[in-house]
Amino acid sequence: MNNSENLYMKTSKLLFTCIGAAAIALASCTQNEKIQANASGLDEAKFDTIINEKPVKLFQLKNSNGMEVAITNFGGRVVSICVPDRDGNMKDVVLGFDNIKQYADSVNSPSDFGAAIGRYANRINKGKINIDGQEITLPTNNFGHTLHGGPAGWQYQVYDAELVNDSTLKLTMDSKDGDMNFPGNVKAIVTYELTADNALDIKYEATTDKTTVINMTNHSYFNLSGDANNTILNDSLYLNSTTFTPVDSTYMTTGEIVPTEGTLFDFSAMKRIGEEITEENLKNDEQMRNGNGYDHNWVLDTKGDDTQVAAVLKCPTTGIMLTMYTNEPGVQVYTGNFLNGAVTGKNGIVYKERTGVCLETQKYPDTPNKPEWPSAILNPGETYNSHCIYKFSTF
Repeated sequence: MNNSENLYMKTSKLLFTCIGAAAIALASCTQNEKIQANASGLDEAKFDTIINEKPVKLFQLKNSNGMEVAITNFGGRVVSICVPDRDGNMKDVVLGFDNIKQYADSVNSPSDFGAAIGRYANRINKGKINIDGQEITLPTNNFGHTLHGGPAGWQYQVYDAELVNDSTLKLTMDSKDGDMNFPGNVKAIVTYELTADNALDIKYEATTDKTTVINMTNHSYFNLSGDANNTILNDSLYLNSTTFTPVDSTYMTTGEIVPTEGTLFDFSAMKRIGEEITEENLKNDEQMRNGNGYDHNWVLDTKGDDTQVAAVLKCPTTGIMLTMYTNEPGVQVYTGNFLNGAVTGKNGIVYKERTGVCLETQKYPDTPNKPEWPSAILNPGETYNSHCIYKFSTF
């Protein structure tokens, strides 16, 4: 080989090495850009798996204002909601995990973070329902009651997913007759839509081939500060309600509907969530003690009109405001009383007591056993429809 040939070979080898290195660098850069392209910083690859022979993924919804919502079809869970604060900085305002492994591990990291709950949100007394004269026993999982559809409710099942467009995700659950002992083959559809006015619009539909009960909700834990190191006690809450349903020491509704006026449960005017959650009240007020804070259903005065404001939540530090609308008769306000530092969420933050608040639109708890309350019965030929809007703005 002469000198010119040797120089050609060395130059070619160097060129191919540089091209290879550049290709690797470009691929790595593209992957990093993909990971960091979302305001939440979530890595979609950490949600890409198979559970119960069904594909699980993370879906990103976006609007023209830069708002983003991330949802996994495992349990129909809202993983993140990123909204601008009063200074235009993006804040992730819901609790959750940054990987599917923690969501799916009901032993070491049990949670209902962000879930599309079914078949029956909230509690059913001692797991007993009576349908068409037949008593049905459901598996119990909470102080002797059935909570959120039982130990393998829909929050631990995989919805079929269709990303309709950049701002709409359609999730479908085909629940077989006998799922958690509930009767009927039920087809349920949850549609998440991120609107142009920074609202997460959630629509639920369901049909059945046997008489059954349906009561769906979303179980997002909101922390409008965008930092779950902070509690929600300084956030302010308004509820369009003047009555609520008391509970016993097992968190079960007593069957009463009582006025909130003159009680610790009056949010008919905006007030700080933590104003009444004091050591003295937790000790001396029966309802505050029974719930270990707020874990109660408020009877909404909106009468099913989802154009009326049902609730408002405001954070003083970020200026973020959540306005809720629903056609449901009730809302469960839960102030994260069972968060005890046992699980670590996004950004390595340990979730402690009262670092999130849930606003769960619903029929009242244990409605199947309280026929005088709004019915959760769904018959063949009927369609269950429920609607909830979480709209975000600043003040």
